[in-house]
Amino acid sequence: MAISRTLGPDEHVVLEMRTHAKALFGAMAALVVVLAAVVAAVVLLPENDARGWLLLVIGVLAAVAIVVWVFVPFLRWRTTTYTFTNRRLVTRTGILTRTGRDIPLFRINDLTYEKHLSDRLFGCGTIIVSDATEKAGVKLHDVPNVEQVQRQLSALIFQADDGTDDGERPPGEPRRR
Repeated sequence: MAISRTLGPDEHVVLEMRTHAKALFGAMAALVVVLAAVVAAVVLLPENDARGWLLLVIGVLAAVAIVVWVFVPFLRWRTTTYTFTNRRLVTRTGILTRTGRDIPLFRINDLTYEKHLSDRLFGCGTIIVSDATEKAGVKLHDVPNVEQVQRQLSALIFQADDGTDDGERPPGEPRRR
């Protein structure tokens, strides 16, 4: 997932993931509906002079619908990543305009997870990361195996916490950036 190019010295990836495939269920349902509509149009349109033009219009509309309702959500899913290193949380998202946020682990105050009914069925959920800044917390949507990931992240944060407050470091420890 290409985050390794931006790692600092002595930094390594601990956990790297993208959202659960549940995020694509709506897109797959849209694909089935559009394809069924095209097949129905081909079968049900009467044989006349306008049939060719109607099929062309239906084909163009179906292609636009597939791009908007199937291809774009797939690209959004494919380009959204959540990465935890031994020093920070890295989120990246966006198709044309990439957006990212990096939060040092020592700034994370709280990890909470939510599992709605549909999340419980698919084994995923949302992790809410609250940090010691003025910005709102980060929501990591549709995280696979959310409870296990939350436990791993809690252990990682406690491991990264050296007992100091707000990033102050004990004497002799190198400064984290």
